[in-house]
Formats: sequence, C-alpha cells, structure tokens
Amino acid sequence: MIVRSLEIKDYRNYEQLILLFDDGINILYGENAQGKTNILEAIYLGGTTKSHRGSKDKEIIRFNKEEAHVRIIVEKNKETHRIDMHLKKNKAKGVAIDTIPIKRQGELFGMLNLVFFSPEDLNIIKNGPGERRRFLDMELCQLDKVYMYHLSNYNKSLAQRNNLLKQISVNRELLDTLYIWDAKLTEHGNIVIETRKSYIEKINSLIYPIHKKLTGGKEEILLRYEPNVNKEDFEETLKKTRERDLCLKMSSVGPHRDDMLFLIDNKDVRKYGSQGQQRTSALSLKLAELELVKETINDNPVLLLDDVLSELDRNRQNYLLNSIGDIQTIITCTGLEEFINNRFRYDKIFHVANNTVNSEN
Repeated sequence: MIVRSLEIKDYRNYEQLILLFDDGINILYGENAQGKTNILEAIYLGGTTKSHRGSKDKEIIRFNKEEAHVRIIVEKNKETHRIDMHLKKNKAKGVAIDTIPIKRQGELFGMLNLVFFSPEDLNIIKNGPGERRRFLDMELCQLDKVYMYHLSNYNKSLAQRNNLLKQISVNRELLDTLYIWDAKLTEHGNIVIETRKSYIEKINSLIYPIHKKLTGGKEEILLRYEPNVNKEDFEETLKKTRERDLCLKMSSVGPHRDDMLFLIDNKDVRKYGSQGQQRTSALSLKLAELELVKETINDNPVLLLDDVLSELDRNRQNYLLNSIGDIQTIITCTGLEEFINNRFRYDKIFHVANNTVNSEN
C-alpha cells in the first residue's frame, strides 16, 4: 500500500500544496510550527475521516476560508484509487472514492491503512481510559468493518438510552420502553467487548517480544483488557443498575467505560512507570500495531512518524528505523542529523518552511 500523492487546498496553513511521495522513506524537515504535522494529519484524515489531534473540520480549514479539500492517490494491490475529501465549516464533510461520493464515511475505512506514531501517543498510556478506548476504536475500525458497524450502533443506542433516561425523570410512563434500548445495547455491546478482547490478545502476542528486545530482556510487558462489564453479565447488570441510571440520567455500565492497562513486570506503567518506560511502551505498542495490520490486511500499511526520533535514544531510534523494512514511511523532523550521523537510509527529502514544501532530491 502506497500513498502516491497528496493534494490539499486551504488546509491549515496551506493555500495549495501538491506532494509526490517515494515508495520508501520520505522525510519532511524544517523548524517547528511550519506545517510538517499538518501534512501527516491530512494523510491520516484522508484514510480515516478524522484528525489524529481530534480537531473539528472547521478548525482544519484555513483562516478566513469556508472549505478545504484533500485529495490522496493510493496504490493498493497494484490498483490506483483516488480519495477526495471536502471539508466544510458548517456542514458534514463530503467523501468520494474514485470520484463516486460515498453515503457513509465508514465505507472509506480500509481503503488506506495507516499507522500514526507521535509523541502524543504517550497519552494512550498516561491519560484516562477515554484515550485508550479511542486508540482501540480507531485501530479496530480500520481493520474490521463488522466492529465499526456494531460500535456505531452501540453509540447510537447509548445516546438514545441516555436521552430516554432523562425523559423518564419527567414522564415515568416511558419506563416501560427502556428494555428496547437495553436489548440494543447488549446486542451491539457484546460484539464490541468480544472484538476488543480478541484484539488485545493478538497485540499481546506481538508486543511481548518487541518490548523484550527493546529493553535488552530486562522487562516484560502485558496489556490487560479491563471491560467495564462482561458480555455474559451485561444484560443482567443493566437491570441491576437501572435505578442508579435513572437517578444519574445516564448509562453507568457498558463498553463505553472499558479500559486497557499496560503492565511492566505486573506493575501499572501509568501509575508506577518512569517516563522512559512509558515512552518505550508506546513505541512497543505502535510496532506491534504495525505488525498486526500487516498480518490482517496481508499488505503493508503506510507509516506516519511525527517528530518521534527526537523523543527516543539511539538504541530505540535504531530499532524503530530498522523495523520499517519495505514499508512506505513519511517522517517529520526538525533536522536531518539523526539520519546522516547514523547512516539511516532515506529516499526523498522535503524542506518545509514559510507555508511551502520543496523537494530537495
């Protein structure tokens, strides 16, 4: 899988930009705040419909403009495809594949598989459960359209149930209809729980040897899925917590409250790990994710690395860059020293400055 080109218009700080990428390692270098990350964000948006920063469409559109455009040419299984995205300030984005508009944004998932790694990925470990659920959902939605279907329907059912709980506080007669949304929650939620459990089991088989090698055999890592409720008990738990939910006017149990723990030598990395252990755990997770995507789609994803080399020591830099192999990679950095001094290979260089990008080879 290769991103052949990216074209953006009125996107963040760029009025118009067209970039042609090499199949191998592409480096975008320049001072901070010049727009390097914006290019990676546009690629990620083109593959997932979402900003990796969590930004809204209106925040992405260039200042004083009403809309922005993203076009990506992708080569997949020796076929070329075109992804077009039309961002609007006050309307839902429009997406087209090979010039044909799609009805549901979920139809885009799988067209361009991406693994994105940035210093902010430490938040997966350091922040609250919402960050880890977001990671799980984004990765699984790229790989599994059945999961995406059930997650979407679970979230819709959750919103409907929460709305009904609020209405019941005004009109108690509506209580008799609550069972409908209980059934919907369990129907879709059980698939979400089971798929997350399976995904973490697969990641565990990959992350363990990676982390062991990164730490010179000194540490053992384990990811532990902590479902808020077991699928066997979900329906019964909803009944038991009904009165509490009515008081809170919200659903207090379900996979929307799941968590995932990172354990090193059986200790919670979030609570007891050093900054170095947290950073290494995040790197191990991304490398395991990379391997799992390759196995699942039987192809290489595109790897996006946003200023991560400066966050890693030489040993971890070596491990990361030697793990890339024949995967197309687009890297941002402030300088080329890490590549030149360590004799890492690169195939195409772009200099980013003053809202422009120039190829240097």
